[in-house]
Parts: sequence; structure tokens; C-alpha cells
Amino acid sequence: MLTAIKVENLSKAYQLGQIGTGTLTRDLERWHARLRGKEDPLWRVGGSQSVGTNEVVWSLKDINFEIKQGESVGVIGRNGAGKSTLLKVLSKVTSPTRGLVSGNGRVASLLEVGTGFHPELSGRENIYLNGAILGMRKKEINRKFEEIVHFAGVERFIDTPVKRYSSGMYVRLAFSVAAHLESEILIVDEVLAVGDAEFQKKCLGKMGDISTAEGRTILFVSHHMASIKAFCKRALVLDQGELKEDTDVHTAVTRYHELAFTNHQAIKRQIQIVNVNISINSIRINGLECSEIELNEDNAYSFQLEINGHAKLPTNIGVECRFYDDYATALAFFSPGHYQGKVNSYQGDFSLTHHISFPAELNETSLYMSLFLTDPGKEYLIKAERILKVNHNGYPMLGGFKFSYQKGAGLLFLREKM
Repeated sequence: MLTAIKVENLSKAYQLGQIGTGTLTRDLERWHARLRGKEDPLWRVGGSQSVGTNEVVWSLKDINFEIKQGESVGVIGRNGAGKSTLLKVLSKVTSPTRGLVSGNGRVASLLEVGTGFHPELSGRENIYLNGAILGMRKKEINRKFEEIVHFAGVERFIDTPVKRYSSGMYVRLAFSVAAHLESEILIVDEVLAVGDAEFQKKCLGKMGDISTAEGRTILFVSHHMASIKAFCKRALVLDQGELKEDTDVHTAVTRYHELAFTNHQAIKRQIQIVNVNISINSIRINGLECSEIELNEDNAYSFQLEINGHAKLPTNIGVECRFYDDYATALAFFSPGHYQGKVNSYQGDFSLTHHISFPAELNETSLYMSLFLTDPGKEYLIKAERILKVNHNGYPMLGGFKFSYQKGAGLLFLREKM
């Protein structure tokens, strides 16, 4: 299979602050190095570096990967991980500081709302402009025109300047142009978040069609892991400009969660000691000190809670978890000590482990967990408000559609009794 994109030792640095190094000597040193074709002495890989009154920030550091023709590859990572910078380099919007990028075919990019659109031109004119930029002839664009407009759903507004479009109309037309014009490589940043759920589903379906049926290569950036897993078989995980994983999508998503939501200090700051006889060493979710998790079919909509601490005196200790929505409405409650009527007494080091299971038949939602250690019905020992964000992927309907609690569908999906 042909190679569509090959990246070798790719690094990208940005200089913050004023232009120049701050001293004439260092500026001349850089100029002399460039004159001799040598490496710029300012650019040294290794994180942020002070140069006079400036800082050099490495957005990408020694990235290497290869993508075959027809592959659909996700790019995931926290904010600031280098995802958008990578796509801009691949799209030739910006040049790399070091390394080599080679591609086979024309590249269509959708990096942000309005990319490649002129606000004063109409939708019709922008379609032809984008096609011309990709090297397509007018006859080729004419053949695709009606399909582009119908997919975007902007028939009534096609001769209106795009500066008057809403952000949703803008991104619908931009995606439709990028997806239908005949480029070999399609690069999509997380601009699809602007569209509604129906259009996002429509876009994912279209990307699947052009990848499998047309053999086009797609790079897709999103923070929505369900979309990544539904569309991609392979994913790249970036963190602080470095490529941490290049593997199958399920392993990559697990690695992303480890990197994105492991935060020991944030958890410790949330713990309020009420009874001075009790101290907490660690609170772990699925073995990690993390602040956010995802519940889906892979983990059977459940997670493991482990609390390690120390009791100076013999103390009855039970676990209580309360789950709230964005408006602090209490939605769920977990407390074995209350409904089982049994609590163990501990002195010295203790470890509490519980498996908390959610119903699969919930609509897509995010809940916030507050954790308490209690002597049930008597006193609180520790409090940790909103210590964990729980993202429930939602119960899929027959066609794959999911309802959202936040958009008014309610929390629980009810079945008909058969």
C-alpha cells in the first residue's frame, strides 16, 4: 500500500516575546549559522528555553510516523499537546523548524471555522475558490457543486456572503467543500464541535465513506473519544509536543486518559479532613490518581474506587459517593454502609476498594462525584467535593444515535415492558 504521509524527526519551535535574541552578539551568531547552512543555535530541543528576554517553546519534538493511503487516523491529546500545530505543518500552513514531511497527493484541510473562505465572497464563489486552490478545473467543481450545497444544507443562502453565515452554517459548508472536492488527504481539526449532533453524525458517516469507498487518507482531531473510536482504527497520542503512542485506537484512548486526567496534586487539594484521626494517602480510580473517567461498553459502565489512608484510633469507616449534574442536582448515591448496614472498623493503615456500576441505559451525560468517608449516620471523617468527573457515553439507539441529558432528554432511558 502506498504511503500517504511520512513524518521524520519533525520539530516545531515558536519564539515568544520580541523578535530577536535580545543581544546583538546572539543575533549575529544566528545570522552567521544560517549563512553557513548550519543549525540555528537558538533551537535546541528540550522544552522551554530562555533566550535573553524571550522564550523558545517547542510545540513538537522529534515526531516520527507514517500513514498509508486510505487509513483513517485519530490525533488525540490534551489542550496544548501539539495536535493543531502538527496538522498545520502537514497542511503546509506553517513550516517545521526541523525534520521532514512528505506526502503523496493533494491535501484538503479544515483546521478552524472559516479556513480558506473569504468573508466577502458568497458561498458559491468560495466553493469555486477552494476548488481552484486544490488545483481542480471548473468542470470538476461543477460536477460536485450540487452535492456540496445539498450536504451543507445552505441552498437558500448559497449566493449570500459567508460573513453573514452563522458559525454552524460556516462549518457545514467548509466541511462539505473539503469532503467533496477531490483531494487525496483530508485533515480535520476539532471544528466539528461547532455543528449540532445530527451534523456531526452526518460528517462521521461521510468521512467513513470517503475513506473506505474512495480510498482517501484522513487525519481527525477530536476530544470526543466516542467519535475517535467509532471512526478510527489507529490513533496518535501527543503530550507536550511528544508522540507518546502510535497504536490501535482502544490502546491509544486508554493512554490518553492516563495522560490527560492523572493529577495527584489536584486530588489532594480537594480533600478536607474533618476527623483529625484520619489521614488519606491516595485516592485511585481504576488504579490511577485521575480526575476524569469515561464510562462505556468497554468497561461495562463501571469503575473501581480505591482509598488508602491511616487511622490513628479505631474508627468505623464507610464510603459514600454522591453524583451531581452541572447544576448541582443530586442524581445518584452510593453508600454500602447505609444499604448493607455493615461498616468495618480500622486502626493503622487501611485500604477500601469498591466497584461502582452505572446503568447502561443512561442518556449521554457528565456527572461530578463528591466523595465522603463516614461513620454512617454518625459523623463525616473526610470530604472531597467534586473530586471526579464521570462521562457516561450514553445508551446507543438502534441506528447508533444517542440522546443527551444536557439537551433535555432526561437522565434515564426507559424500556418498554415486553
